[in-house]
Amino acid sequence: MTVPPRPAEPASPLDGNPTKSLDRLKRHPLAHVGPGLITGVADDDPSGIATYSQAGAAYGLGMLWTMPVAYPLMSAIQILAARLGRVTGKGLAANMRQAFPGWVVTTLVILLLVANTLNIAADIAAMGETAEMVGGVSRHVMIALFVAVTLLLQIFVPYHRYVFFLKWLTLSLLAYAAVLFAVHVPWGETLRQTVLPHFRLDGAAATMIVAIFGTTISPYLLFWQASEEIEDMRGAPSLRDDPSAAGAELSRIGWDTWSGMLYSNLASYFIILATGVTLHAAGITQIDTAAEAAAALRPLAGAEASIIFAAGILGVGFIGVPVLAGSAGYALCEAMGWEWGLDRKATDARAFYAIIAISVLLALVLQFLPISPMRALFWSAVINGVVAIPLIIVLMVLASRAGVMGAFTASRPLIWLAGVAAGLMGVAAVVMVAGFF
Repeated sequence: MTVPPRPAEPASPLDGNPTKSLDRLKRHPLAHVGPGLITGVADDDPSGIATYSQAGAAYGLGMLWTMPVAYPLMSAIQILAARLGRVTGKGLAANMRQAFPGWVVTTLVILLLVANTLNIAADIAAMGETAEMVGGVSRHVMIALFVAVTLLLQIFVPYHRYVFFLKWLTLSLLAYAAVLFAVHVPWGETLRQTVLPHFRLDGAAATMIVAIFGTTISPYLLFWQASEEIEDMRGAPSLRDDPSAAGAELSRIGWDTWSGMLYSNLASYFIILATGVTLHAAGITQIDTAAEAAAALRPLAGAEASIIFAAGILGVGFIGVPVLAGSAGYALCEAMGWEWGLDRKATDARAFYAIIAISVLLALVLQFLPISPMRALFWSAVINGVVAIPLIIVLMVLASRAGVMGAFTASRPLIWLAGVAAGLMGVAAVVMVAGFF
């Protein structure tokens, strides 16, 4: 379904007759970042930080290569998802529903909902532990507070206002670059390991690679970015219906996504590097939570590095949780043909907001059950890595079909990069499974 027109966004202070300098600022590419930037930062949510920290602690600098390899692959995949949404005016699940058997869509959406709920549980647990470590307030109190704030913002603040705060929160990723100023980094060895890594490709290493790619190329990000493009359209026609804006819009999507994914990948690289040169070097090879990584940095790199790392966890958590919950709402509502949209009132999209609330509240309940969401987290990343393979293939098929994309079918380089991602993740998954037997 296509989201119907919404009321016009309130005028910006820059509207009207701004000065030439302000007018140039509005036209600058940095003024148009949005879904790509937010999607990239959401990729480094607390659960992602935990996975990257585990990679650094377990393998030192041996997993740094995954980030430069993942960058063009994840960028191409996210561009395909964004273009699909903007060109068709429909989200990923809605396009899947029209092109594939119902059981395919249902299976992928159910797996997405399960993985997202586990990820949300891990994220809010990490945020609560981090807040307790920094502020001394009970983690359970802080978890309940984070859940309440997240739900209130998503349900009662319209998207075009809420997204303003999400963009500012993306600055929290700078924390992981700042950590490197507090630790000693052997840059020569770092470069060598990035280009020519040294590790043994056994079942454990393959599992780690699948987990890294699973949290870097996560299925929920595809659903989120495709639907956010529709949210940002604010009632404008799709490019298939009105191709006059195609050049500017597709250029914006490219700039937004390539820059957003670069920002995300650099932060992930810095996390692996920071934990590799501190925790792994000190013999700490097992990290179960992002908060544990922050606490372990204190005696090794100083209180400043620990606090900066913790601040990054909290900042990206407030982006990651809404994206996880929102993508679940988008996917299920689009698959079922229900009304959806963060710019809609709760009374106009009850199912959509109910899915968001249930996802977050179920994650809250998991905190009080004899289940470790953090241990489940790693395996949810592995599940994501496996589920992403057929989902990428589905996306490639949709983006290549003229019946879906009209004159805006994806270019061969984008399709090739997406195919390489699916192939690489498939090989790692096979090695991982073989390692258990």
